[in-house]
Amino acid sequence: MKIYGVTGWKNAGKTGLMERLVAEITSRGFSVSTIKHAHHSFDVDHPGKDSHRHRVAGAQEVLLASKNRIALMRELRDQEEPDLAHLLTRLSSVDLVLIEGYKRDRHPKIEAHRSATGQPLIAPGDDTIRAVASDVPLTLERPVFDLDDTTALADFVLREVGL
Repeated sequence: MKIYGVTGWKNAGKTGLMERLVAEITSRGFSVSTIKHAHHSFDVDHPGKDSHRHRVAGAQEVLLASKNRIALMRELRDQEEPDLAHLLTRLSSVDLVLIEGYKRDRHPKIEAHRSATGQPLIAPGDDTIRAVASDVPLTLERPVFDLDDTTALADFVLREVGL
């Protein structure tokens, strides 16, 4: 599987870019999966639902299945958060895995940048960032794309991974 990331500061446009890249790349006939890192606690389950009751009762894993999708929830309890390499082994084989976040990991990435965040660029100090997608013109020693130019960004990612 090929992997490519989208990173950046909070509210820089990462999720929107990911969404557009998935839609564009899958429209070209490639299979895509995603991994998103959350810096906060999250829950895909709801109190009172059977699956939530199973987890609260102590189940290590709860697998929900229907004719439309499956979802596997694993309670880490006091275990360490799994690293990206381990999470990648859990995915079914696809052409490309797009990764949102994981800015400290060493896979190639595009940095999403919005000037309104007031945050500095990550790219100058990070050689894993191969390009920047920005809402303002920038002069850098790596490619800079308009944040909304999904076609050009998808072309770049696909060239980078050899698809």
